[in-house]
Amino acid sequence: MADHKLTVEDLLRSPALQLRLLAGEAGLGRSVSWAHVSELDDPTPWLLGAEVIMTTGIGVPRPAARQRAYLERLDDAGVSALALSAQLHVPPLHRAFLDAAEERGMPVLEVPLAVPFIAVAQEVAASVHGDHRLSAQLQVFGALRWLAAEDLDTATLFKRLERLSGYDVFLCTPYGRPLLPGVPVPALDVLPSEPDAPPTIPGGFVLPVPAPGGPAGFVVAFEREGARPAGLAVVQHIATVAALQVAMARHERETLRREGAETLAELLQDLLDPPAARRRLARMGIPLEADVMLLVVRGAPDDTLRRALDGRPHLVLRRGDDHVLLGPPALGTAAAALEGVHVGMSRPFPPGESMRVAQREAMWAAARAVEAGRTLVGYGEDPTGRWLPDDASTLSALVDNVLGAVLGYDAAHDSHLVASVRTWMERDRRTEEAAAALHVHPNTLAYRLRRFSTLTGRDLTSTTAFAEVWLALRAADQLGML
Repeated sequence: MADHKLTVEDLLRSPALQLRLLAGEAGLGRSVSWAHVSELDDPTPWLLGAEVIMTTGIGVPRPAARQRAYLERLDDAGVSALALSAQLHVPPLHRAFLDAAEERGMPVLEVPLAVPFIAVAQEVAASVHGDHRLSAQLQVFGALRWLAAEDLDTATLFKRLERLSGYDVFLCTPYGRPLLPGVPVPALDVLPSEPDAPPTIPGGFVLPVPAPGGPAGFVVAFEREGARPAGLAVVQHIATVAALQVAMARHERETLRREGAETLAELLQDLLDPPAARRRLARMGIPLEADVMLLVVRGAPDDTLRRALDGRPHLVLRRGDDHVLLGPPALGTAAAALEGVHVGMSRPFPPGESMRVAQREAMWAAARAVEAGRTLVGYGEDPTGRWLPDDASTLSALVDNVLGAVLGYDAAHDSHLVASVRTWMERDRRTEEAAAALHVHPNTLAYRLRRFSTLTGRDLTSTTAFAEVWLALRAADQLGML
């Protein structure tokens, strides 16, 4: 590789440098022997020829005639190309300057602000002198072949990339959390505060891991003591490998999420026998050695809930405005931490068992959470409700026997007798407080209580009747009738 002829076009095509041609396309075949930074108006006395001159623009004159003369001096001295740093001190380039570049075939390149001049110089040195950097780049490109042929896990893959590149490699999300399993997270103080920040940091580089919609995170590479670091281009290739790994992981998670939703839908309909259900749950990552819970989450956007549950084993199914979740009890705490949600949680049950009872419990608890303005309610927290039977037909019979007549009256007359009695009972029979909650006059509430007693045949001043009505209301709640 020592006799390799590097051209301006080679630099322009380098994905690591991201250069842009402004003028002088006819000169892209010019050979390059070195890259040097100069902010002088006339650096030619110190040049040997075939250099790429890099400048932030301090030495570039502002008048059109002087700009043209500046470019012509460089071309006469045998400079291969002029590289101008974007967004720094380069003055507006006049047409006379660009026309001179075209006439002479003198390439004028723009260097992105995020690419340091040292990266251009390293690329030139690596190519001209044939050091290990190009070999390292080619081998890093081979990472995809390793994945396919050797079935490497993520941790092993990145350990191999570290040995090739001469860097200790770290990965994290934009918020500093692990991005890929088995790859350590860097210290947060090295992460860039702005999207266009330069990639160089003391002792290495930090680069975004590209993904649709914005960076998936960052790769941080620190030079390893005693190793031969392979330069920015190799770190950029490592970032590309990380991006592919992230895309693969996201695709796998999406596939599992979709399969999990289908499995949960079948479980809720009792379409799977217990052994088949347990096999499915194990494949979805649900631990079988401990009890699980069914949750109903209301008011959570899909993306927000997904982020809150990321990394926790669970199945999720969207049902209208609700999300139904299956997983360990810790899911309830994670979901309830979201703003504006109401979560209802069933009692624990063994994985693979029928979920008919758990569905009613979770739905009832979610309704109670909304009514009480609470974030999380678990079934059984109500000291009365826990004594009710699980059998739906028994609960329905209790509701029909005690509340049937008044429920029919409310439906026919658009009245609110059941709601009024329930509110009054929940407020320990404090009539004025209940009337205020219902936004009615206390006399109106008193009339409703008398009407309720007449229709049900139960005197609410009687302890026996009161208890029976209260249990019937709890049963209706559990059945989702209120």
